[in-house]
Amino acid sequence: MKNSRSLLTICFCAGLLGALASSGVAWVAAAMGLPQWCGVDLVPQWTAEWIYPRLVWGGLWGLLFLFTVSSPRSRNQWVRKGMWVSLLPSAWLLLYVFPQQTTYGALGLGLGILTPLFVILYNLIWGAATGVFARAFHGRSR
Repeated sequence: MKNSRSLLTICFCAGLLGALASSGVAWVAAAMGLPQWCGVDLVPQWTAEWIYPRLVWGGLWGLLFLFTVSSPRSRNQWVRKGMWVSLLPSAWLLLYVFPQQTTYGALGLGLGILTPLFVILYNLIWGAATGVFARAFHGRSR
């Protein structure tokens, strides 16, 4: 793929699908009671109001992933790069969204002491899935 617009589309779609994978894992984990067992109050409901913003934000964070694979020489280890990029949405959520836009306080500790661990884990899943999907959509580079 030589066209940068196609790589932009690939990264957005991969980020969106990564968010779907991460959301699915978060929902299944909550259905199994894992966060509650760890004392974390992250119990999502699989509704349109919950999933749609996650998909859009996943796609937008996927555009940030684009910067790590934009040049042909940097197109290796897609999954690892996705996992590194996943630290940015984790930091955004833990350091800005939770303390500034919610009542859960710094790092979301109002939801439980292990909330940062779950946030980072779910975002690592997003990063890994984004890397897998981007690599699969991009195809073999020459």
